[in-house]
Amino acid sequence: MADFLTTREIPLNPQESALLFIDVQNFCARRDGGEFKDLSEADITGKYGYYFDRLKCVAIPNMRRLQAAFRAASIEVLYTTIESLTKDGRDRSLDYKITGFNVPKGSWDGRVIDEITPGDDEIVLPKSSSSVFISTHIDYLLRNLAVKQLVLCGIVTDQCVESAVRDACDLGYLVTLVPDACATYSQERHDNTLHAIKGYCRQVCTEKLISEIGGAQR
Repeated sequence: MADFLTTREIPLNPQESALLFIDVQNFCARRDGGEFKDLSEADITGKYGYYFDRLKCVAIPNMRRLQAAFRAASIEVLYTTIESLTKDGRDRSLDYKITGFNVPKGSWDGRVIDEITPGDDEIVLPKSSSSVFISTHIDYLLRNLAVKQLVLCGIVTDQCVESAVRDACDLGYLVTLVPDACATYSQERHDNTLHAIKGYCRQVCTEKLISEIGGAQR
């Protein structure tokens, strides 16, 4: 009988791991980003106050810590951003066209935020659908990089992050989600998705994960 895993609670092997930041970009992480361009300051504060507070005080600081720790451990760090391959967005998914999301090729909106600027040899993948596994060749890249364990964080928890978790799991990766390095528009939405996808991934906080990869180095 063939051996197979019976749990997702497996510590990271740095040689087979990668960290992926999902959509941490000007378009949707900045108050003046394109997603919020038609909203007044009052609307942003009222409807998205929780979201921007969590980004500033919790998620982005933890993303920075993860980025530094994974780089120090020589673990691959990748990024995906919502960005069309064309200026008019004609290549976008039907869903993004209906939603009205178009981040033109090469635009400021499509850039990863300054706090976690990619290194000059780190991979950035523009995508035009919710799941990075649908509209990019990331599965091909990860397999070329010999990645078997994928760590995910970013925005928003219950949309693009959740889509990546499910697809990565179905494609055969061991997925670790870092909940305190993710954000969405309410605590309820964040908690609901963590509960919904607990069968697809292990969920580890930033502090514990950094300790885990630090221990793996020694």
